[in-house]
Amino acid sequence: MAKMRLRTENNRLKIEHSILDGVRAMLNRLLRDRDDIRSIVPGRIAIVRDARGPVKVRVTVPVTNGWKAIALSDGARQELFISTTMDRDALETALKKAAEDA
Repeated sequence: MAKMRLRTENNRLKIEHSILDGVRAMLNRLLRDRDDIRSIVPGRIAIVRDARGPVKVRVTVPVTNGWKAIALSDGARQELFISTTMDRDALETALKKAAEDA
């Protein structure tokens, strides 16, 4: 896990706490390719057993201004709050493409 105190990708990736390394790279690729994502705020990190291999992201529930998602990477899971007008299917497709482009 890397600690960052910087804001990246035109202030759309709000890194104020720790963020998983593989997840950070994937989110930077996502924001580079998508103008319809206003911001992404990474949340809590928890250690889990099933988070091995390449980064996986699952969109879970709608929130006021977008979606909550769970990223799995490096033996941990991290909440992601994604502010966007995209629907669930479009966001899942964009996240999958960003993860595969690693």
